[in-house]
Order: sequence, then C-alpha cells, then structure tokens
Amino acid sequence: MVKPRIISNNIKIPKDVEITLKSRVITVKGPRGTLTKSFTHIGVDMFLEEATEEDPKLLKVELWFGSAKGLSSIRTVLSHVNNMMTGVTKGFRYTMRFVYAHFPINATIPDDGKSLEIRNFLGEKRVRYITMLEDTKINRSDDVKDQLVLQGNDIEAISRTCALIHQSVLVKKKDIRMFLDGIYVESRNILGEA
Repeated sequence: MVKPRIISNNIKIPKDVEITLKSRVITVKGPRGTLTKSFTHIGVDMFLEEATEEDPKLLKVELWFGSAKGLSSIRTVLSHVNNMMTGVTKGFRYTMRFVYAHFPINATIPDDGKSLEIRNFLGEKRVRYITMLEDTKINRSDDVKDQLVLQGNDIEAISRTCALIHQSVLVKKKDIRMFLDGIYVESRNILGEA
C-alpha cells in the first residue's frame, strides 16, 4: 500500500474558549481556568484557522508521509485538546467508593480538599497520605456514605489522582479474590451532566 502524502484532521473551537498555539505547545483558556499541554514530542503540524461568518475557529493537525503509528497520533492530539476544552468550559467529576468487609476505611480531608488521609485499611495502623495533583479538589459526598468526589479541569490530573488513591490501598500478601477491600472509581462524568 502506498503511503498517504498528507493526512489532516481538525476540531472546532467553541466561542467561549481561547486557544493559543506556539511551537506545538497549546494553551486553552475558558471560563473555568487555563490548561497548557506540550505536544513537542509528536511530529505533526498544527495550525489555528481563523473563524469566518459561517465557520467557527478550527485547530488543524496534519502529518506528511506518516506511518500508521504516526497517523494515529493526529486523533490523539485532537482528543487531548477536546478534553482540555471540555475541562475549561464544564469540568470533570470522578466518584470513588470505599469497599470493605470488616474494618471500615476512615478517610479525612485536611488542607481544604488538597490532600487525603486514609486510616484503618484492613485494620492497619499505618496512615496513607495522598496529595491531589494540580487543580484537583476532593470532598466527601453529602448524600452517599463512603463516597469521595474528585473535581477539576484537567482530566489527566483527576484520573491520575484516582489511580494514586486506588494504588495506595492495594491488598498485599493476601488472596485478592477474598480480600476485595479498597477504594474504587465508581463513575466518571462531565460536571453538570448525570
């Protein structure tokens, strides 16, 4: 099969979002804040096309003479930018649930939602400390028992924080089919949606 000469794709930029692009470093500004991400490690061309009367502003990503792996990076870049635009306009919300059979997991949130302390996991005396990444905020759910709610603009920071919380309470040296205790991600939502 012949290599395609050029492959390009684009994404529409909403009116309430402002994007600046310099040397494949994208900064997205919106009503909820600002996010910056560097794509200098991906060898693609990026352009901002100005809006006309009938067409909105576009971010265009293209790749010349790309392999199959290189062509897949075009959609990856656009997906990252789309997540950034959703984050600065609406925001993201993850919920996590405590699961325990006997010893109830105790969690306290000091520092105004910027860290988490986990106690009494499997009856252990050790206190586990997790610091929230970047702009992620954590709090307890008001209506559901044993539930944590994480909110923020950066989907990567929120999901990495959830991974840190989950990994801090992994069961070691026991049969994980019997000991299902832990803190698990229950749902992933965009703020304002169900």
